[in-house]
Amino acid sequence: MDNELKYKIGVTLLPRMGSILSKNIIAYCGSAAAVFKEKEKNLQKIPGIGEIIAKAIVEQREELLTQAEEELKFIEKKSITPLFYLDKNYPARLKNCEDAPVMLYLKGEVELNVPRVVSIVGTRNPTDYGKNFCEKLVGDLKEMNVMVVSGLAYGIDTCAHRTCVKNYVPTVVVLAHGLDKLYPPDNAALVKKMIPNGGIITEFVSGTKLAPELFPRRNRIVAGMADAVVVIESKKGGGSLITADIANSYSRDVFALPGKISDPVSEGCNWLIKINKAALIESAKDIAYMLGWEDKK
Repeated sequence: MDNELKYKIGVTLLPRMGSILSKNIIAYCGSAAAVFKEKEKNLQKIPGIGEIIAKAIVEQREELLTQAEEELKFIEKKSITPLFYLDKNYPARLKNCEDAPVMLYLKGEVELNVPRVVSIVGTRNPTDYGKNFCEKLVGDLKEMNVMVVSGLAYGIDTCAHRTCVKNYVPTVVVLAHGLDKLYPPDNAALVKKMIPNGGIITEFVSGTKLAPELFPRRNRIVAGMADAVVVIESKKGGGSLITADIANSYSRDVFALPGKISDPVSEGCNWLIKINKAALIESAKDIAYMLGWEDKK
């Protein structure tokens, strides 16, 4: 295993640091290991660090490296593949996003850099209309050799993953917590069926507690890993719209399933279409047309 992996994990544990700043500090220091050996006065000079963060890094780095060593034991025991943002097998589409995670942890043998990837998100309480469309869409995407990404939430996410398993479509779950648990737990059997032709991925180390603010961070991975994002039913304030908004910021194609203007579960999708933040989708052919897949096998 990578001799510097402990330090790469350690960087993600540094206090008051997001993905962008973490990558900056690695670049300035020259490597992840160098971050933990750099003098405090030199850390202070790095843009965005300053005295408070530099002091916190120096004071906590031994403790954080101990935590990183424990994480190393966990990923080895559970046969988890660590992916550093500079690794060749790190998701290439996601790597191009400024705030992409420094580290990802993958359970499964799935290839993440396949030619075609579509993320499917939507409401936790879909109608038969939404579920039927999701099932038909996944079935049609199989013919285009597409990998499907989603977040395992109840509703459309689960419908997408389950249909992928049924149709032998590669599918990846993105979690908002570490790989020591599974939320929602009711989907454990589904995930077990997915692993032979898919995987589970997260940026969070084991022991990370579930928290509402972690789900938008999960959503940026769902958006960043894909060529396009499809929203299937969502209220106007639904979490799926966060994913759509992030996808737009990443210059990804966004599609939304239209619904009745009187139906609350379609309000968010109709709104995305109305303000030109999503294209109306009727079938997988719309994705193929927009992404130029029509004339390619």
